[in-house]
Amino acid sequence: MRLIFRFSIPVHKGNQAVSDGTLALALRSLVERVKPEAAYFHLDDGCRAGTIVFEATDQLQMAEINEPLFAKLDAKIDIQPAIGLEELLEKI
Repeated sequence: MRLIFRFSIPVHKGNQAVSDGTLALALRSLVERVKPEAAYFHLDDGCRAGTIVFEATDQLQMAEINEPLFAKLDAKIDIQPAIGLEELLEKI
């Protein structure tokens, strides 16, 4: 199942995480864990944010992905399933 994983990090916590290296470690760990087909980092309402597209095989994987971002970065997380255009056209 392809997922779009969006997160945003509050400014204060993000500044702290940049200073102490937590942000780089958390993002590196996330990318290594999910092996995304695409990963973008941007601003969302003035906060550091990211959008990562990846394949998940097990719903239990979500807790492993979410918890470090919640615990270390106070991240707000949104996850949506998605399909590509070719997959959609096969279904309709």
